[in-house]
Amino acid sequence: MPDPLSYVRTNAAAWDARREEQLVTARRGWTAAEPTWGIFGIPERDVHLFPDALERARVVELGCGTAYVSAWLARRGARPIGVDPSAGQLGIARQCQDEFAVAFPLLCAAGEEVPLVSSAFDLVISEYGAAIWADPLRWIPEAARLLRPGGELVFLGNSTLLMLCVPDKDGFPATAELRRQQFGMHRFEWPDDPTVEFHLGHGDWIRLLRSSGFEAVSYTHLDVYKRQTLYGTLHTHATRPLASRSERSAIVG
Repeated sequence: MPDPLSYVRTNAAAWDARREEQLVTARRGWTAAEPTWGIFGIPERDVHLFPDALERARVVELGCGTAYVSAWLARRGARPIGVDPSAGQLGIARQCQDEFAVAFPLLCAAGEEVPLVSSAFDLVISEYGAAIWADPLRWIPEAARLLRPGGELVFLGNSTLLMLCVPDKDGFPATAELRRQQFGMHRFEWPDDPTVEFHLGHGDWIRLLRSSGFEAVSYTHLDVYKRQTLYGTLHTHATRPLASRSERSAIVG
C-alpha cells in the first residue's frame, strides 16, 4: 500500500543534503538582532507577527529547520519545541543551541504527525517549514489538535499569485504570465528538484482553516516595497476560538 507521507522522507533527504548552505542560514538567523520575515526580510517591528504575550507561552514550531525562529521565541521568554523531519537540520539546530547557549527541545517528526499531547500549546508557528513542505490537508488539522482553545496559529509561505506565475525551473523569478491554474492547487513538483511543496488558493486556505476549527484573523501579503503586490510572502494568522463552532464568524483582513 502506498505511503501517503513518502514525500516527507524525500524532502528530509533533500534538506539533509543542503548542510553547508543551511549552516550559513542558521548562523544568520541565530545571530540576528531582530527577527525578520519572508523573502524580503521584513523586520518584526513592522510585521508584529509574534503574539504580544510570549512569557512562558508553550509553542510548537512545525518544520523548524535549524530552529532560529524557536530561538527568537525562547529569547522572548517562550517555551518552544522545534519539530522537523530532517535529522540534518536538527543537528545544525543543536550545534547552534550549544554555541549560543539557548536550549529548548527538538523533535524529529513530520508536521503532519506530531507526537505531542493535544490541546496543550498556546502557539503553533511555521515560517517556510510545514507551511510549504507539509501537506496542509494534514498539518493544519494537526496544528488544531495541538492548540488549546484560544491558541493561535501563525504561518508564512509563498503567496498564491507567486506560485501561479513562477517558472518550473529553479532560479528564475516570477513573471506577469500565469503559468498554471489556481483551481486545484495543492501539490507542486519540479523538473529540476526532488522536493515536494504544497500551496493552496485563497479560498481553499480559508475553507481548510474553518473546517479544522480555526477562525481566520488575518491573511496578509508582506511587501518590503509597500506596493501591495501579491508576489512574495503570505502571512496567515488564525485562532482556535473559545466559542462553539456555531458562534464563530470568519474575520479576514
